[in-house]
Amino acid sequence: MRSFRKLALGASVLVLALSACSTGGSGTTIKIGSDDFDEAKVVAEIYAQALEAKGFTVDRAGIGLGARAVTAAALESAKIDLKPEYLGGGLQHYGGTPDRQPDTNRDLLQGKLNAVGGGITVLNYAPAQDSNAFVIRKDTADQYHLAKMSDMAPVQNQIKWGLATDCPTNALCAKALKDEYGLEPTNVTYLGACSGPMADALLKKTVDVAELCSTGPEIKTNGWVILEDDKQTQPAENIVPIVRNDLLAKIDQAKFKDALNAVSAKIDTATLAQLYYDVAVGHKDLKDVASAWLKSAGLVS
Repeated sequence: MRSFRKLALGASVLVLALSACSTGGSGTTIKIGSDDFDEAKVVAEIYAQALEAKGFTVDRAGIGLGARAVTAAALESAKIDLKPEYLGGGLQHYGGTPDRQPDTNRDLLQGKLNAVGGGITVLNYAPAQDSNAFVIRKDTADQYHLAKMSDMAPVQNQIKWGLATDCPTNALCAKALKDEYGLEPTNVTYLGACSGPMADALLKKTVDVAELCSTGPEIKTNGWVILEDDKQTQPAENIVPIVRNDLLAKIDQAKFKDALNAVSAKIDTATLAQLYYDVAVGHKDLKDVASAWLKSAGLVS
């Protein structure tokens, strides 16, 4: 996740509309939220259905709430109780320096969240990652014999680059490209990373390499090539549930954690990409996709 992902902030007004749904004890309603893109929304829906299967009551009003800045504020202020997060992007949001190892990022993120919003707990992370990726069309890969980022230096000024608008100031972009790969491209168009315009620019050959999200459904749809980050410049971006401690104090913690940890254990990167694809490209109903996956994974009957 996702430090580069650009999301609409207009949904922030919804934060004020979310109600504090219940008092406590066994009647507590769990308010689930997510960032406003299909991958995060389908994972949040999976959390919701997995919890309902264990007898919990769920409020979905916060799913698709807005950008990370919006959902983080909602979680900190108890407008929502639970959301999917990305280890590296979440850690960076709270002022940490992401690492390439997921265990390190989890521990560092937990350290930051201990003092936020009365305390927030990071549960088990999934094997699945959605990281920032540099993507090219197959014709470009074939023409210049490109498979990994280290292949780019000799041809960097022969091709057109699509980079994130914040790339010049983001240590995970311009600095990493220069320091690790010797890349300082001159023919650059700046667009929102992981955005529709970025994908369209690559499709229409306005750019030849585009900064996208590694699980983006447009990559599969168009048969594009993700360049291997062979210097490992990008942090671990495993997806993980984070939850308010005051909610945990009101409910059966063991049952709650077991339900979500079981979900995380089953979601690998290929699964995450397929879930994203089914909703964003297949236009399947969010709840149907979540339900079908939970059944196929043996997590609900």
